[in-house]
Amino acid sequence: MTDSEQEHRDHRAQRALSFGTQAASYEINRPPYPPAAVRWGLRVAPGADAAGMRVLDLGAGTGKLTRALVALGADVVAVEPDPQMLAELRRGLPGVESHAGRAEAIPLPDASVDAVAVGQALQWFDTDRAMPQIARVLRPGGVLTGLWNADDHTVDWVAGLARIEGRAVQRLRETFAGDDAVELPGFPHSDGRLFDNAHRRTAESLTSTMATRSAVAVLPDAERAARLAEIRAYLVSVPQTARGEFDMPLVTMVHRWWRE
Repeated sequence: MTDSEQEHRDHRAQRALSFGTQAASYEINRPPYPPAAVRWGLRVAPGADAAGMRVLDLGAGTGKLTRALVALGADVVAVEPDPQMLAELRRGLPGVESHAGRAEAIPLPDASVDAVAVGQALQWFDTDRAMPQIARVLRPGGVLTGLWNADDHTVDWVAGLARIEGRAVQRLRETFAGDDAVELPGFPHSDGRLFDNAHRRTAESLTSTMATRSAVAVLPDAERAARLAEIRAYLVSVPQTARGEFDMPLVTMVHRWWRE
């Protein structure tokens, strides 16, 4: 491995572990997942619930996706590696079974869940080690679903915010193809779909949301403060976000993989 590859891996690991420092703010400020998106990801019929399904929320964080799964009637077990995030999940969802653990070493028995749901975290897994573990805990016919809430960059002011944040502008609505899900070993079938989403925010609360994102959270203190000040200044300068509450336009991207 070259020095640059090692540096990239170290930075990625730092970002993956950055969320615990923002655990309370993460729970307050990160957007929820639309019920229709969660239902579709689990391969549950529209309008139906997930009663009778045992679902593993893997990389559960503070329980943002856990709540949506519980609301659909699923029997949920949450697994999360970061102790601060896990503590926040347990505080908010004391009735949900939860364990400290990683995707690469899931602390559950073989064939013990009907679905594995991953919210905003699949990209942090070591795929070569995690996929055999996910396949191991799934029952025959089980589904793996990944969900991501993303800013809707087809909205001009949202694209401008991304540039200030230091993100590339990605127009998912224009480029997404549901059949181009990343191939994962052991799961021959896959598809994807986009769902409309929105998060009620103010300039202050959206700035707080930005602070929970890994690319901002890992910045040195002075640089992070300057970046957040720039974000807030932008938001109070834009007519759509300058005063009171507004809807932050989001797109929820869902991919699902399964075996017959």
